[in-house]
Amino acid sequence: MVFRRRDRRSVLRAIADFLYPKGGWTRAFHYVKHRVRRLPDSPERIARGIWAGVFTTFTPFYTMHFLVAFLIARVVHGNILAALMATFFGNPLTYVPIGFVSLKTGHFILGTNFEEGAARSFGGKFFDAAHDLFHNFGAIFSGGEPDWRGLSVFYHEIFLPYLVGGIIPGVITATICYVLSVPVIRAYQKRRKKQIKKKFDAIRKRAEVDPLPPPD
Repeated sequence: MVFRRRDRRSVLRAIADFLYPKGGWTRAFHYVKHRVRRLPDSPERIARGIWAGVFTTFTPFYTMHFLVAFLIARVVHGNILAALMATFFGNPLTYVPIGFVSLKTGHFILGTNFEEGAARSFGGKFFDAAHDLFHNFGAIFSGGEPDWRGLSVFYHEIFLPYLVGGIIPGVITATICYVLSVPVIRAYQKRRKKQIKKKFDAIRKRAEVDPLPPPD
């Protein structure tokens, strides 16, 4: 295939690149920022796409953020590529504070308590839910007894509070990114148009000074 890597990465290398991309997170951030600004669309549509992508990072639908960002961008009539790239806002450096704020807010809204380390850790509840899924799937074929306790705890203590609590901070953060993005993208596009026009003017002037010889 044309776009296949020549040097196939190992699983550990892929995980390492996800946690810390080659060149560092600063370089990755500037790359995404550069690509977003060069999108051929209006500043408002690009900013609405950014809104959708940033808001998506405050949802608990891990591994499906691209799909969620795509759907939200369609609803708000935002640029879909901008939405997909804006999911970069959620990364190993930001997921911890995003998750903490979302869970705290969700438990506050629902009137429940969020106690770190109570019974099982945050990661332990994820593990218990995944274990129940695999166990219950196997029980369909083996005739075993399904067990939903881990999933029930995960839903009530993690997923539902995260889903509810991520709305307010997600809307606030996404809106701030929208407000900041519109003038920046508009200024960048105007400067880029001027640069392109300047290049075309220079080419036209050279053509007028040194016209092509007539064909034989």
